[in-house]
Amino acid sequence: MSTFDEREKGFENKYKRDQEFDFKVTARRNRLLGEWAAGEMGITGDAVADYAKEVVACDFEESGDDDVVRKVLGDLEAKGVSIDEHGLRRQMGKLMSTARDQLQAETD
Repeated sequence: MSTFDEREKGFENKYKRDQEFDFKVTARRNRLLGEWAAGEMGITGDAVADYAKEVVACDFEESGDDDVVRKVLGDLEAKGVSIDEHGLRRQMGKLMSTARDQLQAETD
């Protein structure tokens, strides 16, 4: 195997690891978002984890965050929680940072 082939293989492996990490960060962010939204809606106990799982699962409906935003925003509005899409996306950004920090700490 040539040096070029080894470097190419190394880059491919790094790309794969980065993609897997990003997937885990997004899933963690969605779980955290579900937990946050459950608290805003007054959901308690085991129902918090159940709702967080629903939020994680809904992200597989389409690519991007729009499916998650639609679900959580709709659920919050149905419970009378006052938040707009911009506020929800801002919260998602905060939780993305939290999720990334948590996962990096777990892998160190």
